[in-house]
Amino acid sequence: MEKAIFAGGCFWCTEAVFKAVRGVKAVRSGYLNGQVPSPTYEQVCSGRTGHAEAVEIDFDPKAVTYDTLLDIFFATHDPTTLNRQGNDIGTQYRSGVYFLSPEQEAAAKAAIPRAQKLWDDPIVTEVAKAGPFYVAEKYHQDYFANNPFQPYCQVIVAPKVAKARQKFAHLLA
Repeated sequence: MEKAIFAGGCFWCTEAVFKAVRGVKAVRSGYLNGQVPSPTYEQVCSGRTGHAEAVEIDFDPKAVTYDTLLDIFFATHDPTTLNRQGNDIGTQYRSGVYFLSPEQEAAAKAAIPRAQKLWDDPIVTEVAKAGPFYVAEKYHQDYFANNPFQPYCQVIVAPKVAKARQKFAHLLA
């Protein structure tokens, strides 16, 4: 098993997309690369802790490669907007790939030119070494699966999941 850490705006969206990928064994929503140890959701939402909302993914590299996860990541959120995804605005909603090894760093940097072909505007995704990952509060885990009729899920999360299902159907469980 290996780990990957991505921030694609709201972690509910990113978690829901990656939960369906074959070879992904677990996805946890949480926070990383900020200045406060063990932050709460309210602290992160204030924008003053420096954390990104992110997901930590456990995956089987024999079933799905890190490069494939990167391709899914760049195709299923807007990596061209700085510190925002849609109406979610602030540094906590930045686009980021947080590497755990030199190999992941190189793969992330190589994925950006590949992904740029999908976008008219320049990609502004942060590529940085992963700091401590703090798992978010329990109610954030499996949020979309547990709250499919919540308005944010219907308007924001569901279309991202549908886009992933359409574009990456061959990779989904």
